[in-house]
Amino acid sequence: MQNPLADLNLSLPDWAETLLVVACALAAAWFAHAFFYRLLTRFLGSRSAFLDRLLRNMRGPLKLIVLIAALSAASTIAPLTETERSVIRHILLAGLITTVVWLVRMALNLWAGLHLKRFKIDVEDNMLARKHVTQSRILLRAADTVLVVIGLAAVLMTFDPVRQYGVSLLASAGAAGIVVGLALQPMLKNLFAGVQLALTQPIRIDDAVIVEGEWGNIEEITATYVVVRIWDRRRLIVPLNYFMEQPFQNWTREEARLIGAVLIYLDYSTPVAAVRKKVEEIVDRSRNWDRDVVAVQVTDFRETVMEVRILASAGNAGRAFDLRCEIREHLVSWLAEEFPHSLPRTRNELRGGDTTGDREEDGHRLHA
Repeated sequence: MQNPLADLNLSLPDWAETLLVVACALAAAWFAHAFFYRLLTRFLGSRSAFLDRLLRNMRGPLKLIVLIAALSAASTIAPLTETERSVIRHILLAGLITTVVWLVRMALNLWAGLHLKRFKIDVEDNMLARKHVTQSRILLRAADTVLVVIGLAAVLMTFDPVRQYGVSLLASAGAAGIVVGLALQPMLKNLFAGVQLALTQPIRIDDAVIVEGEWGNIEEITATYVVVRIWDRRRLIVPLNYFMEQPFQNWTREEARLIGAVLIYLDYSTPVAAVRKKVEEIVDRSRNWDRDVVAVQVTDFRETVMEVRILASAGNAGRAFDLRCEIREHLVSWLAEEFPHSLPRTRNELRGGDTTGDREEDGHRLHA
């Protein structure tokens, strides 16, 4: 192709002409982007808050795409050899693919942010909010992984040697394919487990769970693992596929309210009706009780004591735990003051006629 600069009779070396063409192309692209961006912002951004935020967040990727297009045009005009022109266009193509992936990822993050803006997770009834937050975060991480894989594959496919190797690797079932499949198995397993977890939602953000014998809340769900915040501020890191393959307890699967149980062992002479009345007074004064369930029942008889079970409901797992502690503290103080004989004790019964003989026998045993 004939160089348009040749008609100007410029006595410049090729490298200088190339720099001049590149500088002109970049300047034209810069001003064109600024003009059209301001035009779009004025006419589209003023009509919709979503479009305005979309344009503001995508300003960087759009500018980069315009610059890549300008450099591609400059490589055609500049006095370059075919090899140099091919290398430059190859680099620009890889940059264009990377920028498009960046643009799509940014659009997905923006959509997720606007979608989750309607839901508040720091409120009392946050079941619906936790559902949407969990789904959005997991699907975004899965989409990020897929976009990175697709973008990397697209860049590599622009190189003929790598493209041929990739096609032959996918078409064959040789040892290399087996090794790669085994190496990627944990990543792919967690990826599919994340998608399945987002759809079925056995856990959500801030769910109260018992995992590996530890009670805590779901703090973070990543593409490969889940962070459980233990009640004593430790963090338990669990692989993502654990929640699809192993049993665990979820205390807030359908609702956050729980019924707490307190077991106490009392003497048979304890008046259960008085205990029931006292428990009702305790929970009625507590701020942790949700005014739903309270019950006192004798659930078992032992050799020396009876088992009394106290049930009381609360709004969430943390309040249920505090309510159980309140019941224990107030009830044991009341029993020790009002019915001290009700606490478990061991009885020794001495018959009147055998008292002297028993004492003498005990004295002989001590002397021996």
